[in-house]
Formats: sequence, structure tokens, C-alpha cells
Amino acid sequence: MRIISPDQLPVNADGSIFHLHLKPEQLADKIVMMGDPERVPIVATAFDSIEFDGQSREFRTITGTYKGKRITALSHGIGCDNLDIVMTELDALANINLQTREVKKDFRQLTLVRIGTCGGLQPFAPIGSYVVSEISMGMDGLIFFYEGGKQISDSELSEKFTKHTQWDRLLAMPYFVHADKTLVEQIGHDMVKGITISASGFYGPQGRHVRLGLNNPEQNKLLESFEYKGLKICNYEMESAALSGLASLMGHKAMTACLVIAGRYSGGMNTDYKGSFNELITKVLERI
Repeated sequence: MRIISPDQLPVNADGSIFHLHLKPEQLADKIVMMGDPERVPIVATAFDSIEFDGQSREFRTITGTYKGKRITALSHGIGCDNLDIVMTELDALANINLQTREVKKDFRQLTLVRIGTCGGLQPFAPIGSYVVSEISMGMDGLIFFYEGGKQISDSELSEKFTKHTQWDRLLAMPYFVHADKTLVEQIGHDMVKGITISASGFYGPQGRHVRLGLNNPEQNKLLESFEYKGLKICNYEMESAALSGLASLMGHKAMTACLVIAGRYSGGMNTDYKGSFNELITKVLERI
């Protein structure tokens, strides 16, 4: 039996996992995730009771019950690199004995639903609509650092995408991963479904031109025109590919649902989206 050394998986002196500062008993099987730590207490206002409330860095966690369901609300910060930390430590809390540092014999599967905001790329995903990331494309290359990463990436889709967009070889090879199908139907049956781009940044990687020029000014037009088996690229965000990819490798169920607040197609932006986002929170809590 492999013993996982402290340099591979750091654990704090109080027995909590290193970055999240959570102990195994503080984590529910159903997890609602979001980037902004200030959104976590908004989710928790719907809970009937709260058993744990804590924060470390950008990682805010509240575990409680909602209509009899035990749920953890957790902020993951921005970007796929943060998801590498969060997913690894959540899986460790569920499936590694932090005292003996051995993998547990009985696998504990987690259900993870990320709710966020995004930029819409299509006229059928306008500002105010909810988009489910049925397939997510990662620009960061994260899953290729793990054994099995190549196998879970949709190679046919990747090949067609790189050819259509004339993908620059200086960039990381894009990967395409599928969300859990049953979870997509359970949570997002009445939402827009399609392909999501998990960008490796907020500005240049999403085709935003501020002061620095873009390497490929036509990027967004190429994304908008791409289609694969009836699916189009609906939106930009920054985490769904890492979430679905790592969850698939680890054996967990995961998906992302986002509220469109920026119309990359129309050029509009809505910064007053609290009501619509709260409605998305309610839908996820009811359906998870």
C-alpha cells in the first residue's frame, strides 16, 4: 500500500487539508462551487441549518442542509490552476485517510456543480440566459499532466477545432472533456447546452483588446462559427474544463452552469445580475 508523503499532499497541524483548511467530516457529498468567496454565504442563506463555516485564502466553505440534503458551498477562486488545487484536495478529503496517508478501500463519489458567470458567444445565448457546459475546452493543458488525460479528451473534436481555428502551436494543445451526462440532464434540462471555452485568462485569451494587441484578432469569429455534431461554442468562462476533466479522471460527477452577463456577440455587459444569479442558485440547490 502506497504511503503518500507530506511533500505530495500537505496536511495542516490540525488535521485539515493544506489549502482548503477542511477536515473530511466537514465535507458533504453534494458540492455547489463558485469562483467568488462572497457568493458562498449567498448560497448558504438558503440553507435550513449550517454546521461549518470557514475560509482560507480565496477558499470559503459553508456546509449545511437544504431541504434535507447535506450540501457544501465552496469557492474555488479564478482559473483552472485553482481547480487543480481544489479538486485534488476535495478528492483527498473523500478518498485518502489523512492520518495514515493511504487511499481508502471504499471509494466516495462526489457530485460537484459549478455555478458562475460567463460571456455569451452566440445569439441563442444572450445576456440573462443560463448555459450548461455539456463539453468544455481547456486552453491550459492541465489534464495532460495526469495519467489518462489524453484518453478522456475528445480527440476528434480537438482535431476539428484546431484545424478550424488554425490553432497556434505556441499555445497549449486544447483539450475537450464532457460533463457528466446524467447531471447535465438533471440540472440543466431547461437551459442552453453547448461547448464552453475555459480560457486561461480574462483578457487576451478571451479575445479582449485593451492596450496590448492580440496575436489572433479573429479568434472569437472563428469560435462563433465552429460547430461539432450540432453543438456550437456558447460561452467563455475559466474553470469548467478543469472541473469536468479532473472529475472524470477521479471518478466524480461534475458539471458547470453559468449565467451569461457579457454579450461577446453583441458587445453588451450586465453588471447588475444579482437577481438572475440567485435564481440560478435556487435551481441548482433544488436539483442537485
